[in-house]
Amino acid sequence: MMRRFTHRIDRIATMYVPLGLFMLFFLLPLYWTLATALKREGDILKRPIAYWPSPLTFDNFTFAWQNVGFSTYFKNSLFVAGFTVAFVLVISIFTGYALSRFKFRGKAGFMILLLCTQFVPSAMLLIPLFIMLKNMGLIGNYFSLILTYTTFQLPFNAILMSSFISNVPEQLEEAAMVDGCTRLQSVIYVVLPLLIPGIVATAAFTYIYAWNEFLFSLMFISKHTMFTIPVGLNSMMGEYNINYGALAAGSMIALLPAVILFMYVQKFLVQGITDGAVKG
Repeated sequence: MMRRFTHRIDRIATMYVPLGLFMLFFLLPLYWTLATALKREGDILKRPIAYWPSPLTFDNFTFAWQNVGFSTYFKNSLFVAGFTVAFVLVISIFTGYALSRFKFRGKAGFMILLLCTQFVPSAMLLIPLFIMLKNMGLIGNYFSLILTYTTFQLPFNAILMSSFISNVPEQLEEAAMVDGCTRLQSVIYVVLPLLIPGIVATAAFTYIYAWNEFLFSLMFISKHTMFTIPVGLNSMMGEYNINYGALAAGSMIALLPAVILFMYVQKFLVQGITDGAVKG
């Protein structure tokens, strides 16, 4: 009996307490943001602090969506993130396939070079990228963001996809080609259906990056109606005045798609990360 009690105390101390503190650390800011978004503007800075909004109001969400322009920012972010995911998936699948299935001189060095590109801070490349995109006439165009995001996300995702493809038995493709398929058809009809967890994992990480990226969006897009959500949130912070309620409501609107996405794809995400981490 004493041993069971000691084991239970040890389990609580080593698992539940750290997990509880970890959840508190991450959930408390989210709760405070939500509570602020649901308060009336006059109650946000009121003393003593109200930890629960009373009365509840959704006026901040309406104001942010209609008056501030979050409906436009939301559509802009969806457009940029959607095309970025599409480009990264298509290119990383075929690049990963080449890295996984073919042997060529310099392959190891090429993969190391791809990984080394991930060590360069994106801020260091801001000026060169701006000059290149300006000379191409892409500044102020969504394609400048899509091209930049794809470039930064492609190296890691290509290597990740090569790990996923390495777990697909090559004999399946050979059998399909014996039955008359070309290599491209075998990739589309045999390999791709088995890569669903990896594709979902790659798409989710790419989408979150493109959805949350701020620096390039701020520097490459100057027209207010073309702002993405992070830049739109930044534009709400004036020099002398900040609408905290609308800002908190906008933050919750920005958070909602990511939460819904991960709720839907979490089972594929865990499986995809596991498959990509083990070369079978």
